Amino acid sequence: MVVLGTIDLTKTFKVSGQKPIKVLKGVNFSVFPGEKIAIVGRSGAGKSTLLNILGGLEKQTSGTVTRPKNIGFVFQQYHLMPELTVFENVLLPTMSRKMRVEAGVVRPEKRARELLEKVGLGERAHHLPGELSGGEQQRVALARALVTDPELVLADEPTGNLDAMTGAEILRILSDLSAGSSVPLVMVTHSPEAAAICDRVLTLEDGVLK
Repeated sequence: MVVLGTIDLTKTFKVSGQKPIKVLKGVNFSVFPGEKIAIVGRSGAGKSTLLNILGGLEKQTSGTVTRPKNIGFVFQQYHLMPELTVFENVLLPTMSRKMRVEAGVVRPEKRARELLEKVGLGERAHHLPGELSGGEQQRVALARALVTDPELVLADEPTGNLDAMTGAEILRILSDLSAGSSVPLVMVTHSPEAAAICDRVLTLEDGVLK
């Protein structure tokens, strides 16, 4: 069963007064249950654009994407709400009744507490993001991405803003959380260490995945 698939996916950016820039030129690939896939490539190759299209955050120019409704996102910049506590940030994706129904999350508060314990932040649940280190904030982001029990997790440079030791800890947690699970992970990264935890490593080059 394919969890995520693309057919002839293209993306062209039009800039006033300039020649259109074709970033994606026909991306075809499939993701299966339990797979961990790393997408690598030079800066500016379109990796983050591709990930945003896969997650429905950005629209492709042409081609098709088949994706599940319930997707967890992990961003390089964390994107935590500074005025909310750690616990409240993790709960954010479950605040909408529509999301709760679609994801089947019956007791989101219990799930949020469980995930915070798993990422080692159970005792920091009522702290604000500004009181946490970068690595701790990324652990909160991991818990938030998983709170709805997603069918797919997308991660954009999850260790990009972290030092080597903290990045290694985030990768360990990410790998442990997905171990034994059928939930696939698609991760954009520049890090060889991050790519090493994946089952497949694909390179985005000249607008296609190789």
